[in-house]
Amino acid sequence: MFKLVFKNLISHPIRSGITAVSVGVALFLICLLTSIVTTLQSGLEAASATRLVVMSSISLFVDIPLSYQERIAKVDGIKNIVKWQWFGGYYQDQKNFFAQFAVDPDRMFEVYPEVKVDEATKQKFLTQRNACIVGSQLAAEFPEWVETGKIPITGALFPHPSGAAWDFELAGVYRSEAANFDNRTLFFRWDLFEETLKGEGEAPGVGVYVMNVEPGADIERMRAEIEGMFENGPATVRCDTESEFTRQFISMLGDIPMFLSWIGAGVLVAILLGAINAMLMAGREQTHDVGILKALGFTDGAAFGLLITQSLILCVFGGVLGIALAAALEAPITLALGAQFPGFFIKDSTYLAAAAVSLVVGLAAGAVPAWTALRVNCVEALRAKGA
Repeated sequence: MFKLVFKNLISHPIRSGITAVSVGVALFLICLLTSIVTTLQSGLEAASATRLVVMSSISLFVDIPLSYQERIAKVDGIKNIVKWQWFGGYYQDQKNFFAQFAVDPDRMFEVYPEVKVDEATKQKFLTQRNACIVGSQLAAEFPEWVETGKIPITGALFPHPSGAAWDFELAGVYRSEAANFDNRTLFFRWDLFEETLKGEGEAPGVGVYVMNVEPGADIERMRAEIEGMFENGPATVRCDTESEFTRQFISMLGDIPMFLSWIGAGVLVAILLGAINAMLMAGREQTHDVGILKALGFTDGAAFGLLITQSLILCVFGGVLGIALAAALEAPITLALGAQFPGFFIKDSTYLAAAAVSLVVGLAAGAVPAWTALRVNCVEALRAKGA
């Protein structure tokens, strides 16, 4: 029986190959689309409900005054507070885009304990005015930074007063295992940022303030107190938990999970229809073989299994190709999508789901021709070759 299955598969190598490759490419796309969704969801799930984020009530792109930090820090229950300002620069060429933030170096690690650095890196970042730290993924993209220790960044939103690039000294590399904190960001010292720009005029504003709170603190009271503190200006603010802030930030991108889910569903339907069409053609061509098997005494179940097995072999082989391709390209895809989807990764459960899909598609594609083979009359099947 298995010899016959193998013979039937190689009798039309182009069709079999196209079917398997089509299933493989489709499952690769499903792995990719599913992983974008799970990456967004992982970041949302990992976001802390005990960290608060204060931003302008108008827009994330509107700065809030520097003077707000001291007042917010006095709210009962606040443990530490750090300011963040989006820098919006680039390295050498505008295509080398990644996130950069000016932060309080002494409070950064207190508010974000998930950011791991060695002690030498931490001390250099805390003491050297032009020091910066970069994520492990970013350091892998630009190995020359580690070799030279120099990182010139051209300020697009905040040009350096001299007209040259901002020169940063690499203090070291940070790593984070938390899904809400990506490894593709550069952080530099707020005091350098403020003093450089203040020399040319007014001090810069702050993008967001992030605070962690004392254990057992009343989050809702604190949110209401912070928002009420500035309701009369000069700039009104909104205070949310980090998880809610992350959810709102993702929503700015549109309903990406729904959009990608529909695309994935379309891909799944397309491969199912393609596989069914290929197996229907194979079923028609093998009707005579089925008649011979039945004439030799093979059961209807054997005829059914013949086509189901062929379909499963093609689709499972395609599934292996797709999963292997996704695994092989995970690192390059992570680099390519790092700016849009920080922390991109493919879960083991996604690979398992892709394998399950290949099995389901194989069974579904082979079901119709196999059912026909099960019910066909022996004499009619033997006549099929002449027809």
